[in-house]
Amino acid sequence: MSTLAAASAPGRVLADLLPAGRVRDAALVVGGAALTGLAAQLAVPVPGSPVPVTGQTFAALLVGTSLGAGRGFLALALYAVAGVAGVPWFAEGASGAGMVSFGYVLGLLLASTAVGALARRGADRNVWRMAGAVVLGEALIYAIGVPYLAYAADMSASQAIAAGLTPYLLGDALKAALAMGLVPGVWKLLERR
Repeated sequence: MSTLAAASAPGRVLADLLPAGRVRDAALVVGGAALTGLAAQLAVPVPGSPVPVTGQTFAALLVGTSLGAGRGFLALALYAVAGVAGVPWFAEGASGAGMVSFGYVLGLLLASTAVGALARRGADRNVWRMAGAVVLGEALIYAIGVPYLAYAADMSASQAIAAGLTPYLLGDALKAALAMGLVPGVWKLLERR
């Protein structure tokens, strides 16, 4: 069995194609946190909502599927802890846990872990299975983010849905489509080599 065939066997994620070791894992975790922090700076304010559209959702889902559940969790945990400690890499250069949108950061942590676990089961190899993983990841982000927004901003459930969910559905569909093509596409390219 070739090295690529062994590395691409079920139970592996893209990061497993790199030479194994603690230094690799630490670099992947720090890199995943940094990618999420950079993507969070791609922010577009949404009129009537305290939550901007950002690239951090897409980054967190890519980190999870590419690194797997364990490293994906650690990368997003590092992102959250460093942001709470003052690193200005939450959306629009924010930091701290006092933001009304902090629930989405917690949701990113859960989503990255879940999609990473599904990627280890092969969800990252096929467009339709990847779609299911990404939709689940986005649902987990909203499952934590919207109730947190309602609580932190003193909104009713319907107000929080209108301000923290509805305006983002089209953008999330586009992010899902991009992820659906990107990660399985990388696997297909690698398998042709």
